[in-house]
Amino acid sequence: MKILITGAGGFVGQLLAEHLLNDGHILVLADIFEPPVPHRAANQSNATTLKADISADASQVLSKDLDAIYIFHGIMSAGSEADFDLGYRVNLHSTLNLLEAIRKICPGVQVIYASSTATFGQPLPALPSEATVPTPQGSYGTQKAMIEMVLNDYHRREYINAFTLRFPTISVRPGKPTQAASSWMSGIIREPLQGQESVLPCPDDFEAWLCSPKTLVRNLLHALTLERDCMPPHVRQVLLPGITANVGQMLQALKEVGGEDAVKLVKREKPSPEIKAMLDSWPIRFDVSKALGLGFVADSSFKNAVQDFADSLKK
Repeated sequence: MKILITGAGGFVGQLLAEHLLNDGHILVLADIFEPPVPHRAANQSNATTLKADISADASQVLSKDLDAIYIFHGIMSAGSEADFDLGYRVNLHSTLNLLEAIRKICPGVQVIYASSTATFGQPLPALPSEATVPTPQGSYGTQKAMIEMVLNDYHRREYINAFTLRFPTISVRPGKPTQAASSWMSGIIREPLQGQESVLPCPDDFEAWLCSPKTLVRNLLHALTLERDCMPPHVRQVLLPGITANVGQMLQALKEVGGEDAVKLVKREKPSPEIKAMLDSWPIRFDVSKALGLGFVADSSFKNAVQDFADSLKK
């Protein structure tokens, strides 16, 4: 398949690109800067890299022969809250530009959109599902929810073959901290396992909905195999499976993998009122029966995600 990834320079884009290249696909990797080709990937000559601002011109990343598009570009949750104009320009308007260009240049292409559980806000039932009305309490979730509605309509009109995947918080992310309000959920594992201090803004009983990078990629690859009619034409959202873990369990997993010295590097501080309100608004458990029925999978434990990251450092 020939596949475009927007936001391909980010962690998820790079990780997915590595697996797609290893599977022999042809890739177009696009970002606001020229993204690298994953250095550990096979078939690196199968990748073309593009520096492109799709908010100005989305057509430059498209071609008629594309089979699938992963839309990953965006300004993350805390970043969207801190810079209202930038969040709307990148998360909403540039994606609308891209979808309109897709409709004209490569209609019918499969589009896999990275959405988020930030589309939900309180009050919520005990187990929200795809049938729960989104009531986001932040600009990021609002922007994601609006694009979800457009994807439903474009799919219904047969302009695209849309799949909206609502991601859990991904942990443990390698690399540097991000502008996500949930960035600390990786930071309290990633930095201590590398001998660095990290900041923890929540108490031990704070719970979160999590997914490991390994399981996320497995589910992103699975989305490519789904039939168009596996969901109603006007409801294309899927809640990807996750696991619920509290801060105490995260720290216990860190201790079991990295020892007491790693845990001592975690320093507590209070979050800003804005970030605390955002974190407290996110649900922590979901009904993912739809996703499981479609063949998506969940992690078995958070400790496995911590061990995966520790093993990656040895490599």
